[in-house]
Amino acid sequence: MSMQDHNHIQSIARLVGKPEAAVASLVSLIDEGASVPFIARYRKEQTSGMDEEQIRTVRDTIAQLREVDKRREAMRASLAERDLLTEELDSRLAAATGRQELEDLYLPYRVKRKTRADAAREKGFGPLAAAIVRLADAALDLPVETDHPDLATSSAEARAGARDIIAEAVSETPEVRSALRGLFEQRAVLASKKARGVDASASAARTYADYFDHTELARTAPSHRVLAMFRGEREGILSVHARPDSEDAEALVRRQVFRIQRNGHGPSADTSRAVSEVEAAISDAWKRLLGPGLENELKTTLRKAAEEHAAGVFAQNLKAVLLEPPLGAVPMIAIDPGLRTGCKLVVLDRHGALRHHEAIFPLAPRNDTAGAAARIRELSGTYACEAVAVGNGTGGREASDFVSGLGLTTPDGTPMPVISVNEAGASVYSASRTAREEFPDQDVTVRGAISIGRRLMDPLAELVKIDPRSIGVGQYQHDIDESLLSARLDDTVVSCVNAVGADINTASEHVLRYVAGLNSRSAHAIVRKRQESGGYSSRTDLLQVAGVGPKTFEQAAGFLRVHGPNPLDRTSIHPERYDLVARMARDADTTVETLVGNPGEVSKIDAERYTGANTSRETIADILAALRAPGRDPRPAFELTAFRDDVREITDLVPGMKLAGVVRNVTDFGAFVDIGVHRDGLVHVSKMSSEYISHPTEVVQTGMHVEVTVTEVDAERKRIGLSMI
Repeated sequence: MSMQDHNHIQSIARLVGKPEAAVASLVSLIDEGASVPFIARYRKEQTSGMDEEQIRTVRDTIAQLREVDKRREAMRASLAERDLLTEELDSRLAAATGRQELEDLYLPYRVKRKTRADAAREKGFGPLAAAIVRLADAALDLPVETDHPDLATSSAEARAGARDIIAEAVSETPEVRSALRGLFEQRAVLASKKARGVDASASAARTYADYFDHTELARTAPSHRVLAMFRGEREGILSVHARPDSEDAEALVRRQVFRIQRNGHGPSADTSRAVSEVEAAISDAWKRLLGPGLENELKTTLRKAAEEHAAGVFAQNLKAVLLEPPLGAVPMIAIDPGLRTGCKLVVLDRHGALRHHEAIFPLAPRNDTAGAAARIRELSGTYACEAVAVGNGTGGREASDFVSGLGLTTPDGTPMPVISVNEAGASVYSASRTAREEFPDQDVTVRGAISIGRRLMDPLAELVKIDPRSIGVGQYQHDIDESLLSARLDDTVVSCVNAVGADINTASEHVLRYVAGLNSRSAHAIVRKRQESGGYSSRTDLLQVAGVGPKTFEQAAGFLRVHGPNPLDRTSIHPERYDLVARMARDADTTVETLVGNPGEVSKIDAERYTGANTSRETIADILAALRAPGRDPRPAFELTAFRDDVREITDLVPGMKLAGVVRNVTDFGAFVDIGVHRDGLVHVSKMSSEYISHPTEVVQTGMHVEVTVTEVDAERKRIGLSMI
């Protein structure tokens, strides 16, 4: 670890509230290539038990600080090469703690296009500018000239050129920029107006009607409004500004430039003239240089903060969707509903393999209800199906009602559940390269129906195959920086896959590539080896896979499950702790085989006896929990949702109706709920609880089953207002 990293550890430790030694250990683990899930689960002793969020904060913060260090060194090298690096400047660069502070210090030395000040210097007006600054006693860094012209007799052109030089000096003074930046952060107003020449009645413009004359304090503007305004600006519909009051800004700059209070008699005529010239330069610096520059900087900051927040909301929603409860491995019929082209029906076995497919036409315009009913009954019996999955797209409600009315039963005689499945993303999967590789001989309609059924069996295993942005749970996702969003969503998918774990003998290559320590290449090698050898009988078999060495094994083994001779291989206990479990079993006068899945025997183990410097209480607690419930899935139990039979279209809704629904998306301003009418209704954040909440996620999450009351119906605009109070 470099000396610079050591200097960063203290600030990061304060940020996450953990000891410096733990942060230093974590940084070392990250540098060695350890993944976030592995560190969080199996390296609690080194990190003082940091969770995944804290680990990611440390990872991202140290990366940002290292980028600042890299930029600092690049500045030093450039300055030294041009013989501009003085001892004082070097000290100030070394003391700078943030990227912006560094850039302010470097600003006067940046190689830039020719400015008005450069032109004035070429004309010889530099000495006059220095004289004005000295006479006005202004705190500006201009070279002292021993011979300079008289201000009183200087030409208008010379004075104008001198003001240009002074204005640039004002705009490049770090103390001025820092003070103004604080004013922008605290008191800037974010204002949007209809751009000149835009037709307010145009359909594209109407989307932004709320922002045609909108103002609010920039620092408190919610992210969804910030992103909406900036999108309107990009599309040429809005004009957006973010500035504090100009008079306040100029007054602040004057206080920075004229720091010394004069005493005694009034100033001389020359001093008064000089002060006036500097004040004019200050006004010019604000209007021409500082104002526009710092406004752009603030707008960039606002946009990035809004993007970070929106990416966080997206990630939170994605996590909820990926961890939705699975129905489980059961043979089923899956239907992708359709009208004119019919409903595509597929039969899947308990492993999700395609057994049969065909089109049926129970809905308008064909209305072949008798033929469709006969086929569904026949296929259900032939393949011993235990459930029917129906996509919730066009015709989904009608198809679900039709199948429900058939009175199907499972092989053991119980009523067969007919389950509406959110099909967002199924069409994206069906046209993807992954789908073509899985089902090269099937068309997109068959692949879509397969995806619907598999999503019911195991949402996580199916959804990892498609771009998370296609799942429909984002907030202004197209306004978010691509790399930022990808990183946040990738972190989320990795976290979810490793929280659930993966059976190495059944998991798809798409799931395996997200397991800690693995990637697309190693996942492909694992699947290929599995196909060649007939499967894995132990975790240690993983070491026989080409490209999987001890480091990869260390990272991945604890998250992979193997149902083989060693019962610990099907738990979340890492192989490096197998000897400890064996010792526990010996001390309890039993066997490992007896301990696994036997809560009564596990309760006899004295946890404190095995706690030490290299084994924390948290680690022992994890081990004992895994022994009690070796195959525990952290996802909740599956729950059916029944929509009202008399509510099928938006026109069936009446204010005051109470309905069951499923949360499909959560945003800053509310939650969108599927109530079975092909259009999600909005529960505004103010309608979620009788008590104040700052964000919808305090009450709901994607996939949650809720009861709502209809408050407003606008059939023409297809808007539905709901309440949870």
